[in-house]
Formats: sequence, C-alpha cells, structure tokens
Amino acid sequence: MKLSELIQSLDYTLLQGSIDTEVKEIENDSRKVKEGYLFFCIAGSLRDGHDFAKEVAEKGAGVLIVEKPVEVPENVTVIQVPSSRYAMGIISSMFYGEPSKQLTVIGITGTKGKTTTTYMIQSMLEQTGHHTGLIGTIEIINGKERIPAANTTPESLKLQRVLREMVDNGLDSVVMEVSSQGLMLDRVAGVDFDYGIFTNLSEDHIGPNEHASFEEYCMWKGKMFQLCKVGIFNQDDPYYEEIQKDHTCQVVTYGMADGADYQASNWKLHREDGQLGIEYHLSGKANGQMMVNVPGKFSIYNSLAAVAVANEMQVDFKVIQKVLTTVKVRGRVELIPISDAFTILIDYAHNAMSLESILETLREYNPGRLVSVFGCGGNRSKTRRYEMGEVSGRLADFTIITSDNPRFEEPQDIINDIVTGISKTDGKYIEIIERKEAFRYAILHAQPGDVIVLAGKGHEDYQEIKGVKYHMDERELIREVLEEEDVSKICGYNNRYFA
Repeated sequence: MKLSELIQSLDYTLLQGSIDTEVKEIENDSRKVKEGYLFFCIAGSLRDGHDFAKEVAEKGAGVLIVEKPVEVPENVTVIQVPSSRYAMGIISSMFYGEPSKQLTVIGITGTKGKTTTTYMIQSMLEQTGHHTGLIGTIEIINGKERIPAANTTPESLKLQRVLREMVDNGLDSVVMEVSSQGLMLDRVAGVDFDYGIFTNLSEDHIGPNEHASFEEYCMWKGKMFQLCKVGIFNQDDPYYEEIQKDHTCQVVTYGMADGADYQASNWKLHREDGQLGIEYHLSGKANGQMMVNVPGKFSIYNSLAAVAVANEMQVDFKVIQKVLTTVKVRGRVELIPISDAFTILIDYAHNAMSLESILETLREYNPGRLVSVFGCGGNRSKTRRYEMGEVSGRLADFTIITSDNPRFEEPQDIINDIVTGISKTDGKYIEIIERKEAFRYAILHAQPGDVIVLAGKGHEDYQEIKGVKYHMDERELIREVLEEEDVSKICGYNNRYFA
C-alpha cells in the first residue's frame, strides 16, 4: 500500500523521502522490523522509539513515523506528526482496510462492570444470530480462538489487526472494554464506534504511571462519547453529567431513577438451592420481569447496560431475558453449583476495595456464615496484605488464609502479613498454605446457608512461584477435591457444575 494512502487524513510534515513509498507492513516493535516496513517511533514510559530509528533503518525500514527529527539515511522516508500514537491508530486502521467500519463496534468504559457487561452483550448478540467478537481484560475472542489478554485495551496496531481477523473470520460485531489508558494513549484511534457504554466512575488508576488526577481520569472516560454514534449512560452515577457534558452522540440512559430510558424498579435479591441472583422489573423502551444469574445490586446496572444495547440492536426480548438467567462470567462472581445447601463462588477480588465490595454484596444475602478464602501476591505492597486481612476479618464470619501468586516470596511470610491485618479485628481464621487444601477445608466444613467466596485469582489459570507460572485452575481444584472425597459427606451435595 502507498504511504500517501495511509497518511491522507493526518496532519503531517514530510521531513525526507517520498510519500509515494510502498509500505509492505507496519510495526512498532523494532525487533520485528524487516525490509520495506513502516516503523512507528513511540515515546513510551520506559523507552523512546526514536532511539531505535537508526537500527530499524539498517534493517530495511522504508518509512519512519516520528514526533521529532531523527538521523537516518536519505533513502528512508520520515514523516513527522504531532502524535505518533494517534498516527499509529489511524495508519493501522487504513493499512488493515478500516475493519471497524465493517463491524458493529460496542465500546464499554467505566471503573467497574466492564468485563461482566461485555460477556452479557456478547451472549445476547450471539444467541440472536450476530457473530460477535470480544476484546477485554480476560481474553480476545476473534471468531476462531480465545487468546489470553495482555491489556484491557490493546495497542492500536494490535487492535486493528485483531479487528481485521474478526472481519476475515466472518464476524459482524465486536464488544470491547475501553480503558481510560486506552483512550488517553490513543489505542482506539481509528476505531469507528457504533455504541459507547458508561458503567460508573470511582477513584482508581490515579498515580505516576496512569492519571495525574481524578479530574483527568474522568475527562478521558468522557472522550469515549465523542467517538461513538450512540452513548448509553448510567444516569444514576454521580459523575453522569460530567462524563456526558461534551458528548457528540445520541444519548440513551439506564438506571433506577425516574426518567431513564431503561429503568429498573422493585428489585429483590434471589436465593434458591445455593444459587444467588437478583430480580427487577424493567420499564421504558423495553418492559418485563428480569432475573439475573449474578448476585449483587451492581448486577442490575450491568444487565441494564447490556439490555439497552441489545434492545437498540433489535435483539429479541425473550433472548435478552434468557441470557440474563444463565450468564456466567469467568472469575467474576462466578457461581460453582456443587451444593443445594451452601454457595461457593470464584471472584477476582484481589485488593481491599474489591474484596470489601464482594463481601458486602454477599452479606446482603444473609448467609448462615460468610466464608472468605484468599491470599495475596508476592513482591507487591505489604499494605495491600494488611488491608485485605483487616477487611476479611471485619466482614467475613470466617477467613481461610492461603497462597495466591507468591512469586519470589515465601508463602508463609505473605500469610503472616495478612494475619497482621486480620488481628486488628475479632475475625476468626485459619492458615492453610496450599490453595487446593484451603478449598478442601472450605468444602468439607461447609454448613447449611454458608456463602463461600474464593477470592483473588478469578479468571487466572496459573500460580506464579519463583518466576515460573504453573497451571492452576480453581475450577479444576474443586473438581479434584470432589473426586478425592466422599461427596455424601459434603453438605447438600448436588453437583450441577461438573456433572
């Protein structure tokens, strides 16, 4: 493809060479550059791509996209732009044939709820005949395979490649999580969003390598609604007005307050045979009784967002209702139904704020006992350990302290730090280093009415020890425990998960 075609919509200065240069491939990793490639010089937090200009020129790069002049041979075309990151998104989109324009693209932004909502939407669209991809925190689903995710929102070059794969694989839609970093770093530049969803906003991702302030964080979230055609907003969130103030899209709202286009009312908690969920009445642009197979009041908001976009896309309402009764998101309040007498679930809660949130949510179901099983990662802040220990001791009736990803620390040392936190409370606890054995203890000692949360690992299927990631899937650990024990002795055993 000619360089002139790739840069036609950009503000640029030709420093040397010719815009008629042929581009064989595009790349932002200097190690992968070959003859005839276009290379993006990106100034990152650790390395500056401009420092590799001479190296990639020697490898045969024909074009460099830069923000400042570089010294390379005259036969190399150099294009200067205000932002190499933004240019990378636009050029990548053009190079791969503007794939987002061939898909219905749904972007979801917000502090919480993005992952669960993406899976709800994907399930609704799939069951009504839309072949739908997914890009998010857990994985990328491109229509042929599921690939573990490295970032919530991939770099623009990778993102456009993935969208191209989805088109080539016969998909017609994609639902993706859009992080504030993804917006700030122009990872979604060149993406043609049909729908944008705002879930909620709370203080997070504020720090030296993320956002300088909450105001900045909020501003970048709002950028989503200058990129999409239809914006779907949680109008109950305190920052709703701030998020949507500069929008250029059609506005659709959801929430519990009067006036929402999709309004939930008369909600109640649902608990039956070890299963937890929530029910509510939906009114507005769609009407009916809804039952969500995920516990917690936040599930009302996640489901409303999914209902709104699905209904706007003409998904049959009965399909929407059915999906919500069966939806399951790996590692996000994921119920493992092995008993009618007690509840066991897996959740990604891996810091004090998320652990407090899930424990408070489960406490609303008035469990006989609320049992918390968790550990903390090694080579990370000790403060997190103290805080998580204190939260569990305060909110859980019983805590089983175990190992998470010890990395290069001794598991017992990490547990000792958690105990320091829990000792500030009156909480009862036991220490069991091996995670499988901690699960065994929880299952064999479960009592009628218990709610047991296995926190920290969520969707992860490994345990990192001394620099090595060993396979460890919590669902498999539970299965192994059931296979090794006399299940007749397990309280209310009625396995619906592994049958």
